[in-house]
Amino acid sequence: MQPSTDHPVPLDRPVSAVRHFYDDLAAGYDLMYADWEASIARQAAALSALIEEAAPGGRDRCGGDLAYDVLDCACGIGTQALGLAARGHRVTGSDLSPVAAARAAKEAAARGLDLRVTAADMTRLPYRDGSFDVVVCADNSLPHLLTPRAVLAALGEMRRVLRPGGVLLLSTRPYDRLRRERPASTPPQVREGADGRVVTFQLWHWRPDGERYDLEHFQLLPGETPDGEVPGERWGVRTRRTSYWALSQAQIVEFTARAGLREPVWHEPDESDFFQPVLVARRPEAVAKVTGHDHI
Repeated sequence: MQPSTDHPVPLDRPVSAVRHFYDDLAAGYDLMYADWEASIARQAAALSALIEEAAPGGRDRCGGDLAYDVLDCACGIGTQALGLAARGHRVTGSDLSPVAAARAAKEAAARGLDLRVTAADMTRLPYRDGSFDVVVCADNSLPHLLTPRAVLAALGEMRRVLRPGGVLLLSTRPYDRLRRERPASTPPQVREGADGRVVTFQLWHWRPDGERYDLEHFQLLPGETPDGEVPGERWGVRTRRTSYWALSQAQIVEFTARAGLREPVWHEPDESDFFQPVLVARRPEAVAKVTGHDHI
């Protein structure tokens, strides 16, 4: 597939810093999960249910279920894309990090899944207009964009590559609550493995605007145990840094409307079984060309 020539202009955001964060994290991303394989299956089941409820009819049947052309435009190492492909959807993945995208392709091959993956910025997606029934942007990916211009450009690209009537599924952290609470850290996540425990946690440094924050991501990894020492006494530490815009649900709905997406509905985790709130919005069957990038 070739991209449309009607793309937004380059944006003033630290693309290289975000790419470096996920390039460095790609090898150990799965270690943030107590059971990555179980999370892949659970998230795919929840997203598939939302897709089948909201999307136009799939083009064929797979095991009695509808199958859709899906773009995961922030696929990372494949947490959502692998599960959706395993459920019979025709999935394409893209990610800003070429290292993460390469791992997603490797994970798909190891599972015998058909997953086409490329490295791409979500503000400049390399696909033709109207290529997909569904676009997924999950796991708090959009908030890496720190300006209204960047957010609107990314959502405009997601709308552009959707077929008329197609749907966007977008998930973020529950920022309405988090902006009130302004947490300084996250609880530790522990992964038990053959080599010992891996502990992951984050420190959050809120900026004066009360909306954006800088994040320090820590992973404590079991180190080699010299003779005579008790296993687990030594740890290796990996530290990574990135930034987020804690977009409220109302802000995201406003941006999706400005990007030409309609019928926005938020689905909370207790309803959808997905671990984050998910916004479902639709590209109208017929919509005028959106040109708002010029005056944001």
